[in-house]
Amino acid sequence: MPKDEIEVEGRVIEALPNAMFKVEIDEQHQVLAVLSGRIRMNFVRIVPGDKVKVVLSPYDLTRGRIIWRVRS
Repeated sequence: MPKDEIEVEGRVIEALPNAMFKVEIDEQHQVLAVLSGRIRMNFVRIVPGDKVKVVLSPYDLTRGRIIWRVRS
């Protein structure tokens, strides 16, 4: 992971088409996140309510990439 990426934890609130998800980071922040290639390759199921780790780019804080599904 490059040093300029921001890694945060959030909760999936909505599943959208094309493997995109709305993720709530804080109580007031929402980002649009896609699945990383490793998650897609291993067929990891992400459903609303799951806790996930999201990597944000410092250039656009409204979009991210889901890199991990946190087990509950």
